[in-house]
Amino acid sequence: MGSRTYRSRRRADAAAATRAAILAAAEELFVSRGYSCVTVAQIADAAQVAVQTVYSSAGGKADMLRELLLPAVSDPNIDITMRAIAATDDPRQVIDITARGTREAHEVHWSTLAAVIPQCPSEPAAAAALEAATTEYVKALAAIVERLDQLGALRADLDQRRAVDLLWFHLGQDAWFSLVGHRRWSFDDAQEWLAAATKRALLADPGD
Repeated sequence: MGSRTYRSRRRADAAAATRAAILAAAEELFVSRGYSCVTVAQIADAAQVAVQTVYSSAGGKADMLRELLLPAVSDPNIDITMRAIAATDDPRQVIDITARGTREAHEVHWSTLAAVIPQCPSEPAAAAALEAATTEYVKALAAIVERLDQLGALRADLDQRRAVDLLWFHLGQDAWFSLVGHRRWSFDDAQEWLAAATKRALLADPGD
């Protein structure tokens, strides 16, 4: 019984290691060559496995892309951010916490996000993976707007839907890609400016 359990654990560990190697190879190739230019055969070659092993362990290209995007949208920092927001009654602090949380989620996964996401819209399968990730991002922003509304902090001319749109504009993926990726701002400078701009856009009393 013990020997059988040991062999089963070894097989599971080997399968997990193979999957990790495949995903690491896919990430490196997607970043260096572009998603559309990479084939499953190239991923298999880089991971030193058979093509069929790639499909059975990690799926097709879109499956691998979805798996690579998942850490950004399921980062433990997101839960920490949401708990911190729920614990404060200061609307300005809610924005500051959101800016810091979205900054950290992007900074940790920057090499993958900045290189891969801009390529996704032109590839249907990749676009679907990105849309699923974006949906989760927007759900989190909607919960933050609801918290601001509960605090009576939103500008009088904003309903929740418009407020979510403005929060996405100021702290969504494109905001970070624009300032940090395209304009080469530091994450510190981008966080400070985006937080201040978000307060002016959303809050009835933006403060200083």
